Amino acid sequence: MKRRTLLTTAAALAAAPLAAPHAQGTTTVRWWYHFDDPKASPDALVSAFEKANPGIKIQAENIPWGGGADYDTRLYTSIIVGNAPDAAMVKFNNLARLMEMDALAPLDQMIDAWSGKSDISDDLWRLHKAPDGKRYYLPVQYVVLYLYARQDWFKEKGLKLPATFEEFSTAAQALTGGDRWGFGLRGGAGGHDHWCSFVLGGGAKLEKGGLTSPAALAANRWFIELHTAKKVFPPSAPNDGFQQIVANFKAGRTAMTIHHIGSANDMVAALGDGVTAIPVPRGPQGGGWTSFGDGSNAVLAQSKAKEAAWKWIAYLSTSEANVVFNKLSGQVTVTTSGAKTWDVQPKRFMDATVGSLPIAATLPATSQTADFTRTVWPQTTQKALLGQITPDEMMRVFDKHYFG
Repeated sequence: MKRRTLLTTAAALAAAPLAAPHAQGTTTVRWWYHFDDPKASPDALVSAFEKANPGIKIQAENIPWGGGADYDTRLYTSIIVGNAPDAAMVKFNNLARLMEMDALAPLDQMIDAWSGKSDISDDLWRLHKAPDGKRYYLPVQYVVLYLYARQDWFKEKGLKLPATFEEFSTAAQALTGGDRWGFGLRGGAGGHDHWCSFVLGGGAKLEKGGLTSPAALAANRWFIELHTAKKVFPPSAPNDGFQQIVANFKAGRTAMTIHHIGSANDMVAALGDGVTAIPVPRGPQGGGWTSFGDGSNAVLAQSKAKEAAWKWIAYLSTSEANVVFNKLSGQVTVTTSGAKTWDVQPKRFMDATVGSLPIAATLPATSQTADFTRTVWPQTTQKALLGQITPDEMMRVFDKHYFG
């Protein structure tokens, strides 16, 4: 569907009665947002919405991201000084602090009365429920990690794409040799997402005792030994970051790696039909875990225009408008209807994204997690991959970090 057609349809959706009518006069909604592409602008969406809702004016404010820290600091400061926007894009790692600040308006009643609710999957609603059982966030975009695989190499070797850890290990060993390795591990910063898929997916739990249980220790030994014993990761894996794992995969040095749909078009440009994507494999008990990258909108508790703010953010999460939004944001539509017609990447990558939602999860939004992902995980894992500590010692470090 062309952009003009999408916006025409989106304008019609903006006119739908998502909330009770406003009083006479104009209501201004201040909305904070950020897109990775500095040239991307929501102006067309704002215009379509305002045309259908002449009583509401959207003041869209593009807030610098600064790696997340700048945006978060500005948001928290605006709340403290009493000048918060009416609505803002938010992430899960903001939720705990925003709840502590009583900064969010619960959206449950509006969501339950919203006609667009059924077009968002139960898995996404599950992920967006707060610890107190309420819903403060409305999904607007997401990515989820999956397994990239060289399906042409699998075919040459007569291998099936892996659905289980055992099939993954078998395939990785069969596809390792010479200047090729079975899997491109991200052992540097950000690589905790790879570890989570195999160790939390293999039976470890982020709860007291859950990182040192027999199942957790066995899963982590299996993971580390893929490198130390089976040699299916490149020698550079302990230090490899995002750029290295993508470059190795595109250059034909690795058969599999883990990332999300944002890399798909680059992968296809390099490898054509030789590359595909599937959900990450499941562990021996049938469990699975993959990292969910979220993006939501929230209505701030300070807002005096909550009804109008809700109508705006609901519009952004509705069918064609959400497709337009995510072509700007570079992420994926949250709507089931939009996913069926998504054409930004080849269909097999969208299928892998949607197929990964049942096992999608996030690490707890705590200070321990911030330190874990930034320093504790990469430094400790590198030592284990290099044989400087045992896999069990690695897990005891993580357990102590989280639970003392």
